[in-house]
Amino acid sequence: METITLKQFERQELRRWVRGQSRDAAQARRARLILLIADGERYGVIREKLSCDTNFIARWKKRFVAERLAGLYSHHTGRLASPQSERKEARILKWTLQKKPSDGSTHWSGRKLALELGDVSHMTIARVWSKHGIRPHRVEGYMSSNDGDFETKAADVIGLYLHPPQHAAVFSVDEKTAIQALDRKDPVLPLSAGRAERHGFEYFRHGTLSLYAAFNTQSGEILGKTAQRHTSAEFVAFLTDIVASQPANKEIHVILDNLSAHKTDRVKSFLADHPQVHMHFTPTYSSWLNQIELWFAKIERDVIARGVFTSVTDLKKKIMRYIRQYNKNPRTVKWKYFDPKHRIKRESSVTVH
Repeated sequence: METITLKQFERQELRRWVRGQSRDAAQARRARLILLIADGERYGVIREKLSCDTNFIARWKKRFVAERLAGLYSHHTGRLASPQSERKEARILKWTLQKKPSDGSTHWSGRKLALELGDVSHMTIARVWSKHGIRPHRVEGYMSSNDGDFETKAADVIGLYLHPPQHAAVFSVDEKTAIQALDRKDPVLPLSAGRAERHGFEYFRHGTLSLYAAFNTQSGEILGKTAQRHTSAEFVAFLTDIVASQPANKEIHVILDNLSAHKTDRVKSFLADHPQVHMHFTPTYSSWLNQIELWFAKIERDVIARGVFTSVTDLKKKIMRYIRQYNKNPRTVKWKYFDPKHRIKRESSVTVH
């Protein structure tokens, strides 16, 4: 039998395929075939080792001689989609997008739709859904702003993030209200190999408190304060803390939502006494424009959601300790449009980072 002479890099690549470092087991089998031929093995030995026939050996040997390594890749031209397949796909999409299950379910499953259509399998439906990016089992929520000045207010807030005024401080401010001091009745079972940390379902509720927080958009630092009650007086007291944290008469811009406690006579009186403080309200139902919400999500994950608190005082201590540690290595938010070509407006679906 005529042998094949391999170059060094070809032998190395074929051995790599045989070791299973290729993505295709069939390709590894062909690589082993070529190596056996190159080593001078007889057809009978090769057939026994690879459980193949003579036609398999002759075909891939010929392909390798003609095209070298490239010849060992499968050449699948595929089949053109038949008109019947296209009609079937269109029918699946129509039922998925335009009709509801007859049993009152809110959405289709692959097996349920296959049973309804009768002439397609649930795997065919799954392939069609995957091809078109359709996921009937998923649902996402959204909130549409009804603010007539959405575009103006949004541009004002984003302008403060992207181009803050010189020699001024910009704070993103909000309250995280009714944080519960929950204490578990049963002990927490710690994380172990192959097992997640486990919490008992029953708990004691020791009370609640509110967290006022101001995110310095230029440094990433957090100014935080807890309060038993969520009132306009507490909010004004927190604004006083913000002013006290900055040099005298420094311009301060505060970004916040439209909560009624932010617009009381007490707040107006505070602003009259502190003309260097400027309020910038986000559009209604647009909390995504307030960067402090990102930090609230972080403290919720890190401290509150899985925390065990023996009292409201314990809850306060753990929150303030987290803020102090966070401020040792604060991080700012990289605020930009996902697609800067799109002008923001009330009807926009805008994604930011």
